[in-house]
Amino acid sequence: MPENGRCFEGGRREVDPEGNVIFALPVQKKGREGMNSEFRIVRAESLTRFCQEVFEKLGVPTADALTTSEVLVLADLRGIESHGVARLRRYYTGLKNGVMVARPDVRVVHETPVTARIDGGGALGQVAGRQGMLLAIEKAKKNGVGFVAVGNSNHYGIAAYYSMMALAHDLIGISLTNSDCYVVPTFGIDVLLGTNPISVTVPALRERPFVLDMSTAVATLGKLEVYNRMGKKLPHGWATDERGQSCDDPGRVLANIRGKTGGGLLPLGGVGEDFGGHKGYGLDLLVDILSGVLPGSAYLNLLYPKTPEGKPLPSLVGHFFGALRIDAFR
Repeated sequence: MPENGRCFEGGRREVDPEGNVIFALPVQKKGREGMNSEFRIVRAESLTRFCQEVFEKLGVPTADALTTSEVLVLADLRGIESHGVARLRRYYTGLKNGVMVARPDVRVVHETPVTARIDGGGALGQVAGRQGMLLAIEKAKKNGVGFVAVGNSNHYGIAAYYSMMALAHDLIGISLTNSDCYVVPTFGIDVLLGTNPISVTVPALRERPFVLDMSTAVATLGKLEVYNRMGKKLPHGWATDERGQSCDDPGRVLANIRGKTGGGLLPLGGVGEDFGGHKGYGLDLLVDILSGVLPGSAYLNLLYPKTPEGKPLPSLVGHFFGALRIDAFR
């Protein structure tokens, strides 16, 4: 989490004299010389309450609305603005067009003492994800380890939210998810893979916990959107254009991804094999296998399907959660 007073891309985190966390969020205004950013102070609790009210207006039950809002605000608190409240429109649109289900039937469809498979029922990813991780934690506390695969879900926000749930129980937590196709395979031109994040959290006795939360791509789509909003060029090696050449124009890359005209983000490691791009490609595929194939959900370019007329269908996103009790290995 950014320390008090530190800037992160897209905002600034502060703590007021009463101990309340506040954000200085950029508000873009168009002037004579283009888009300029001004900052507006917003308290974290106010932002959470606002998001919760939006979800409740869309028919989401109070508890689920609060969970989803907390995940979005936590992303901003941790400096991951690409997955924060800026994503609220995505969930609003998904609920309005029926791709996301406000009151889903999330249910366990297969279970053993240490594993389970959950049908997310088209739920908000935060709702299905939280239930999946809670079940993994429950199994680990009883039997030493617990693994849960969730299918038929949606975008679940930051992966670390779920792995960090294990900390309160002194467990190691694991959280993976697949995502829409934004990533070009090593030596490829067209997008085929998601940014498919991996998060692992390990508790510590006296020190801060180890928290890993990383994309298996060089960057996320949300990061491209942040660069595009701020008018910044992309670092070399983040993305390619429709000819497979390195591209530093975020707007062009975003347009190519959305239009599926070639080019996109690169796997972790970048172009080719020289800096391990093929290893990022392998990690990306591994997350898709555990999150998509294992629960019988969608994977690769089968995610986020549409009708022939272009109308969005259920996203079929999958997640994978794990929890490990440390004393089970001693």
